[in-house]
Amino acid sequence: MTLELTITGMSCDHCVRAVTAALSAVPGVERVTVSLTDGRAQVEGQADLPRLLAAVEEEGYVATATA
Repeated sequence: MTLELTITGMSCDHCVRAVTAALSAVPGVERVTVSLTDGRAQVEGQADLPRLLAAVEEEGYVATATA
């Protein structure tokens, strides 16, 4: 399963690394791709959406599920 998230608040490569690390640490995540240009993250695996959103928010960014 692939989820796409919109990430608000990223402004640099450090932000991308922080969001990537936070999402990667969520149980069930198999692969993460974060785009600073698009402000989006694609998450592959069987992770729980609320846990993904919370992980990003703990890093200081806002994440929403993209329909």
